[in-house]
Amino acid sequence: MSAVPEIETASATTASARTTNVMIVGVGGQGVLMISKALALIGQKQGLQVKQSEVHGMAKRGGVVFSHVRFGAEVWSPTICKGEADVLIALEWAEGLRWLEYLRPETGVFIADTRRIVPPFACRSRRRGATMAYARETPAEVIDKVSEGYALDAAAIATGLGESRAGNTVLLGVLSASMGVPVAEWLAVLEMLVPPKSRAINHKAFEAGRAWAEAAHNDSSLRFDAGFAADVTHADLPEVSVRLDINAAWCKGCDICVKLCPERCLALNEYQVAYLTAPQACTGCHVCEWLCPDFAIEVHTTQKVPMTVSE
Repeated sequence: MSAVPEIETASATTASARTTNVMIVGVGGQGVLMISKALALIGQKQGLQVKQSEVHGMAKRGGVVFSHVRFGAEVWSPTICKGEADVLIALEWAEGLRWLEYLRPETGVFIADTRRIVPPFACRSRRRGATMAYARETPAEVIDKVSEGYALDAAAIATGLGESRAGNTVLLGVLSASMGVPVAEWLAVLEMLVPPKSRAINHKAFEAGRAWAEAAHNDSSLRFDAGFAADVTHADLPEVSVRLDINAAWCKGCDICVKLCPERCLALNEYQVAYLTAPQACTGCHVCEWLCPDFAIEVHTTQKVPMTVSE
């Protein structure tokens, strides 16, 4: 990612150096703030001035979250204006597209997870084959419009390592491949930000993201997720069987799935953990899975095989 300004130390001649602007966007619960804190700490460790601004509040459970991080020899404002972000990191695909106008047109770098968290208003029709009202731009189309772009299924990479919630750390690894900071310093910052029990998996996620970025730098055909499907569609109850897997250890009792389930077939038990109250009513629409900020729900649908009658 040659377009990203490399971090310079304060002891260097930086009087004319331009401030580096990084914008991180996503959905509540994905780890936007962890990435922004990591970048702020990296800048401070280099002896630079750092300004950070974020919006989360009521959005921390499933709503929009974004953060601005600016570092340089002298930084006055904590916010980034439209068209001035050197890097835009998106933890959710549609959010990345929504903030794309903040990226520098000529030199900005776009890094996005192709994970999609579809809002309820996009799911008004759940009939088989119905297309949801969700962004349909593909990674190939978006990357063709930016100076430099990378779109990967970071959530899938993290899941393959055994921790689906580490997708943000995968993206941090992708970014690190361009910033001229030793890997040891990134890992040291991670250890400051994540709980001791999750340090090992976050190290693996960071290294996986960095390895993906290095491969993509050498082969431009690897810079986007070729398996991304432009249209997101629903399945219909009469033709599928449905199974919900709810990870009780991950569920935080935020109540989003319960309140937004179209069929009202979810509830919280006495331990404030979601459970399926009416299996026969579940249509397998995936709304609960897409909106869960803690990745605690997995919806499995299997198309039913029509019964054949022998004559």
